[in-house]
Amino acid sequence: MIDVPGKLRALGFSAEDAQTLADHFLDAERRGRTGHGLSRVDWLATLPDLDPSARPRVEIAEGGYERWDGRGALGYLTLAAIVEAQLADPPERARVIVAAHCFPTGMLGYWVRKLAEGGFVAALTATSPARLGAPAGGPKLAGTNPLAIAIPSSDGRPIVADVSMGAVTYGDVLTGAAAPEELVPFGGAQAHKAFALALGLQLLVDSLTAADGYGAVLFLARPEGDPVPGLRELAAGVRLPGDQS
Repeated sequence: MIDVPGKLRALGFSAEDAQTLADHFLDAERRGRTGHGLSRVDWLATLPDLDPSARPRVEIAEGGYERWDGRGALGYLTLAAIVEAQLADPPERARVIVAAHCFPTGMLGYWVRKLAEGGFVAALTATSPARLGAPAGGPKLAGTNPLAIAIPSSDGRPIVADVSMGAVTYGDVLTGAAAPEELVPFGGAQAHKAFALALGLQLLVDSLTAADGYGAVLFLARPEGDPVPGLRELAAGVRLPGDQS
């Protein structure tokens, strides 16, 4: 059995941060998202600017809007701090959180699930190195830029949709599950749709962070309705997004 927190502490992370990272990686493994799982532990050791002591900071907090800066902290830890802060001091109705210098962010569904379990509707996107080009060819213009949406449920089983705009993820390439040339917008003949979403999300984040590097944008709100139980009844046992098989 691999001591995941121990390996992360050996990289210089505090016990608390090592456990936060390990929880994320192990959850990814359990959900079959191995590209976001334990392979990332060794990958972290290759990052030239890894700074285990860095801490994110809130720069603006105005009720319905917050701006954070990762300040060299891993995106995983920045998002963990943001999620914890929202649950500790939730918005009256809704809030937008912009995070500059927030990378890598990992499996976005993991973060919005925590918010849904806390009773919030949440949507999160994040940018990454440009690896997707237009299906017709040309330069790489957008990251795989996933979008994760979580809807809470009175039955305790939220719906969590988490979709990358790539046919495969960069994590799949890292683990050898996919070749680099397979990292293109998903959709085959309809790939222009995924490319449009990737580019739109890229510009959304870039316009709101107004900073070099990569970032994330989170929206959360208190729900007015409870549609998930009815959807599950209608689905009649069909596995829905975010459910574990």
